[in-house]
Amino acid sequence: MNVLVIDTATAACSVALIAGDAVLAERHDVVGRGHAERLVPMIADLPDGGRAAHILVDVGPGSFTGIRVGLAAARALGLAWGVPVTGYSSLALVAAAALAEADAPLAVVLEGGHGEVFMQSFTPDLQPLDAPASLSPAAALAALAGRRAIGNGVRWLTALDPAIDAQEALPHAADARLLRDALRSLPPRPFYGRAPDAKLPG
Repeated sequence: MNVLVIDTATAACSVALIAGDAVLAERHDVVGRGHAERLVPMIADLPDGGRAAHILVDVGPGSFTGIRVGLAAARALGLAWGVPVTGYSSLALVAAAALAEADAPLAVVLEGGHGEVFMQSFTPDLQPLDAPASLSPAAALAALAGRRAIGNGVRWLTALDPAIDAQEALPHAADARLLRDALRSLPPRPFYGRAPDAKLPG
């Protein structure tokens, strides 16, 4: 069964067509902003326009705008093609890719905005050790507890302690093949990881 994977929750705009453990095609670009303009052409560039029997989409945490762009595209295509849409966590995806290379406990640290980072720790078999949290870099560094840190938010931690074991990384849609079924069956709803910036008037 072909699965279309859409990932726009971070600075990367990433899509892939996968089947089981195989990557049939992929497109990945670090765009920073402008996901809405890049996403549809990237999907269209996949074989058969990315047509698949299932759609997987990154529900966050990450960029408010990026998450919404990916979810809107996934829902629209799911409706047009009459196929199911499910989600996965950006934190779990980065962890899965890192653990495929080295099976030691780690913490995923992604950019969170407003000087904070999103953080979640995982065991070598990709079991979460805690819930995703939006933390100050100092609080994230304290919670790291000697674990390896990976993600595009590690620069905030290495600025405080250059000696930590840290590696830059972004979610890559093709790595969704590494996620267990339980980790790729989230509802296709946004998980922003923190309260929205805008507040309703009192």
